[in-house]
Amino acid sequence: MIVEPDFTIGIEEEYLLVNPDSRDLVHEAPKGLLEDCQRHLGTQATPEFLQSQIEVGTKPCANIKEARDDLARLRKIVAEVAAQHGAAMIASSTHPFASWGEQKRTDKPRYRILARDLQGVARRLLISGMHVHVGIADNDLRIDLMSQARYFLPHLLALSTSSPFWEGTNTGLMSYRIAVWDELPRTGLPPAFDSYSEYERHVRTLVNTGLIEDATQIWWDIRPSARFPTLEMRVTDICTRLEDTICLAAIYLCWLRMLYRLRINNQRWRRYSAMLISENRWLAQRYGFEKGLVDFGEGRLIPYKDLVEEFFELMGPDIDYFGCAEEVGHARTILARGTSAHWQLRTYRDAKASGASEQEALEAVVDMLMRESLAGIGSGSVGV
Repeated sequence: MIVEPDFTIGIEEEYLLVNPDSRDLVHEAPKGLLEDCQRHLGTQATPEFLQSQIEVGTKPCANIKEARDDLARLRKIVAEVAAQHGAAMIASSTHPFASWGEQKRTDKPRYRILARDLQGVARRLLISGMHVHVGIADNDLRIDLMSQARYFLPHLLALSTSSPFWEGTNTGLMSYRIAVWDELPRTGLPPAFDSYSEYERHVRTLVNTGLIEDATQIWWDIRPSARFPTLEMRVTDICTRLEDTICLAAIYLCWLRMLYRLRINNQRWRRYSAMLISENRWLAQRYGFEKGLVDFGEGRLIPYKDLVEEFFELMGPDIDYFGCAEEVGHARTILARGTSAHWQLRTYRDAKASGASEQEALEAVVDMLMRESLAGIGSGSVGV
């Protein structure tokens, strides 16, 4: 008998560090910045693969409002510490014009191994993401929900896009981060496993043959966390605005409980092939929510706003259970005013239309990202 999951929630975000004067990334982390962040945040602040990045993670939170408060605190402290070191943080999955070839890697054993094994693929990893953990202690339930939840991952990606630019070029994609990420092995949609033991056998094969050190080197869009008893969603870009992050985390949380609710009533979400789901993933990567996504049950392309309302109805009891109608409903606001990718493209076009040079227009995008990354985190000092 499966015990009902506790559905705790944790959120990880990866920020880029920029020079406020040049608007370029800092190629080398300011001395003492990470240590000062950790002095206030402990293990909630950690280095990332590149020195121009820093990662934060909330505590395991009992509900979405607690997660919001903790993430706001993390953003605020990182922003204030960065400012003391002459830098600024931006929440964006790519930088508008920084060059990956100029970045310096963080000198840690794990990152040295990744750089050695992945070579040029790793050197291009100038991208940032957002991960959401939901507490599901039962191993087999976690695997079962993972196989079903794959279907909804493109819908989450479409609401999160924040990476339309790459090295000064408008890529034509709303999430170019996905294109860079997919160059790595063991990314993308996970296989559908019938049990946790089947998943373990696959992982053991990779470990025993020396292909990976452990399951942390499996980077699927959704995975059983190797460190926590959670199901970790990894498909999304990082949202520039805090409230957008919380919205996506709340939707993911409610979606998983809806799937669990189906299961205890001897029902389940139909399992679709990775081939079909990957087409929706591509639509979200390319167009965000603009083109809509395919409803494979109906066999046709559906406007995204209609899909959102349909899912809200399906998740109604779960939204009520978690008391997060406001956070989930914020998706309608995102649809009305766009994701970070929309704002970045609009800022760039407006600057160009006003006579800005190419570089000045891209710098205007960075200015917007610096400003919007701090929206909603509260005012006043936190004593840094």
